[in-house]
Amino acid sequence: MSEKPVKYYVTTPIYYVNDKPHIGHSYTTILADVLASYHRLLGVPTHFLTGTDEHGQKVQQAADANGITPQEQCDQTVVRFQELWKRLEIQHDDFIRTTEPRHKTIVQQTLQELYDRDEIYKAEYEGWYCVGCERFFTEKDLVDGNCPECSRPVDKIIESNYFFRMSKYQDWLIDYIESNPDFILPSFRANETLGFLKNKELQDLCISRPKSRLAWGIDLPFDDDFVTYVWFDALINYISAIGYKSDEDRFRKWWPCSCHLIGKDILTTHTVYWPTMLKAMGLEMPKSIFAHGWWLTGRTKMSKSLGNVVNPMDMIDNFGVDAFRYFLIAEMTLGQDASFTEEAFVKRYNSDLANDLGNVANRVLNMIARYCDGKIPAVNADGFDSALEDALWKEAVAVADEMGGMISEMKLDASVGAVMSVVRKINVFLQERAPWSLAKQEGTEAEVAYCLYTAAECLRVCAALLYPVMPEKMLALRTALGMADAKPHLGKLTEFGVLVPGAEIAQPGALFPRIEVEKKMEEKPVAKPKQPKQPPKKKEEPSKDGLITFDQVMDVKLRTAVVLEAEKIEGADKLLKLQIDLGDEKRQLVAGIALHYSPEELVGKTIVVVANLKPAKLRGVESQGMLLAASKGDALKLVTVEGDLGAGAAVK
Repeated sequence: MSEKPVKYYVTTPIYYVNDKPHIGHSYTTILADVLASYHRLLGVPTHFLTGTDEHGQKVQQAADANGITPQEQCDQTVVRFQELWKRLEIQHDDFIRTTEPRHKTIVQQTLQELYDRDEIYKAEYEGWYCVGCERFFTEKDLVDGNCPECSRPVDKIIESNYFFRMSKYQDWLIDYIESNPDFILPSFRANETLGFLKNKELQDLCISRPKSRLAWGIDLPFDDDFVTYVWFDALINYISAIGYKSDEDRFRKWWPCSCHLIGKDILTTHTVYWPTMLKAMGLEMPKSIFAHGWWLTGRTKMSKSLGNVVNPMDMIDNFGVDAFRYFLIAEMTLGQDASFTEEAFVKRYNSDLANDLGNVANRVLNMIARYCDGKIPAVNADGFDSALEDALWKEAVAVADEMGGMISEMKLDASVGAVMSVVRKINVFLQERAPWSLAKQEGTEAEVAYCLYTAAECLRVCAALLYPVMPEKMLALRTALGMADAKPHLGKLTEFGVLVPGAEIAQPGALFPRIEVEKKMEEKPVAKPKQPKQPPKKKEEPSKDGLITFDQVMDVKLRTAVVLEAEKIEGADKLLKLQIDLGDEKRQLVAGIALHYSPEELVGKTIVVVANLKPAKLRGVESQGMLLAASKGDALKLVTVEGDLGAGAAVK
C-alpha cells in the first residue's frame, strides 16, 4: 500500500434541481463514494460532501413551467437525488442544499467582506448571456453567434451589475498552475486552463443578477435590488459545508479539499473562478481538481437537452446496484470520455461478474463444501510442493500493494482490472491444481485443504479490494467465506491466514446471475431485382480417397466457449450436461466425457465447439453443439486454445 494521507476530503459538484438526476450525476457521485470508501477502509479520516445547487434562472424557469414556487421546485426535486443516492449505496457524510441558512449566511458574509475590501465593484455591463450556462460572454467569445460552451442561442443584455476583480489574479493563477502540477488533473486539463488564461485577457466576473430579471437567488448584502450569480453562490458550498466562518476548528480539520471531482464541462468555473475567489478570500487552494470525461451515446454527449440520457433507476431495477456501480468504474478511464450502451453493459457484466468473479466464488465455495465438510479448512503446507499456492498468494498481495498507488493516481478502472486479473488467476490455479483429482488420492487431505484455503484467502483479498465498488455483493461474498466481521479492514489485507479454520461457509447462490440476451429479429432484406434462375449448385461429395475440399472444411464453424456449469445426467454414466458461453449467447451441450472429467474440473475451462451443428437429443436432453476432444486408447483430452482468448473466438 502507498503511504496513506492524514485526512481525505472529497466533493462532487452540487447538482441543479431543475430536472431528475441522470447517469452523469450518478457517475461522479459513485466515483466520490468509491474514493471515500477506500480511504475509510485505510483508516483515514474522511469527509465526503455532495448536494444540490438550488438557485438561478434554470430553477426559476423550471418552477414557472411547473406552476410552483422556486422553493417548492427545489423541495420536490431534491428528493429525487436523495432517493437515488440511497439506492446507489452512496455513503456521503454531508448533503448540502444552497437554500439552507447555513450556506446562505456564509455566502452573504463572504460577499460583504470582499465588497468592503474593494474586491467587488458596481459597473454597467453590455454582453451576451446564455440562460443554459447562466454565464455572460463577450462578442469574440461566441461561436457562430451562439454560446461557446453549449451552442445554445444567447441574448444581448445591457445592465448594471456587480463585478468581482478576477482579472487581477490572472498572472498569479498561471504561475500557480504551472508550479503545482497536481492542482488540475489530468494534466491535459491543466493545459486547457492555461491555454484559456494565456490566450485571452481575463475579464472581471459578474457576480450579480438584477431582481428585475431574476428574483430567485441569495440577496446581495450590500444591495437589495440584486441577487448573487449562481456560480459564485454554488462554489462557496465547498467551504460553507465544513464550517467556514461558522466553525473554524472543523474548517481547519478538512480544508484544503483533497479532491474536487467535476465533469470537464465545468472546468473553467472550477479552475479559474474558484481559485481566484479563494485567493481573494485569503484561503488555501484545494489540493486537486479532477475533471472526468463525458458519458456518450455513440459519439454524442449525454444531456437532458438532447434527450439521450440513461436513467440510473432503470439500470438499477434491471441489473442491480452493484453491477451498475461496477460498470461505471470499470468502463471509464478517468479523464477520457466513455460510451454507454446496454450491449456494452451486458458484455462486461457477463464477462467480469458472471463468468469470472461469480464463477470463481461458486467453484471455491462448492469445493470447500464438498471436500472440507463446508468449513474453512485447517492448513499445513508441510510435506508437499506448495509453489502454485505461493505464486497465487504473491499475485494477490502484489495487486493489494499496488492498489493504493492506482487509487491516488485516479486509475480506478485499472485498479478494478488488476483485481479481476487475480480472480481469473484463481480460476487458472484451480485448473492446474485440480483439487477434485487430488481428493481421489489417498493421503492428500492436507494438500487439498491448502489449495482451497489459498484460493479462499485470495478471494477474500479480491472481495475487500472490490468492496468500495460493490459493497453489497462483496459483503455477501465475505460472509459466505465464514467471516464474522464481513466489512473489510485493509490493514490486515495482505496477512495470510485471516480466514478462520473451522468457520462454516455459506452458499449465497449466484452472486451475479448471467444476463440472457434476447436475440432481436433480423431486419427484412431489401427487395432486389429478380435474377434468372440458376441451376442448383451440386453438393460436393468427399472424394473416393476420403479427402474433403477446403470449402467443406470452412462450412464447419468452430468457436471457443467457456464452461459455466457442468452436471451429470441421471442414468447416463458417460454423459455430462454443460452450460457454455459462446460470447454472444449461452448454450447447452451434452458430451460423453464423464469417465474422464468431473463436473468441477470443467467449470471455467475454455473449450472448442462446433457451433453450427444441428441440435440433437441424447437421453432426452438437448445438445446444441459438440465439443472437440482428442483420444488415444483409453485417454481423452479436451481440445482447447493457447492463451486467454475468451468466449466466442473463431477457430481457424
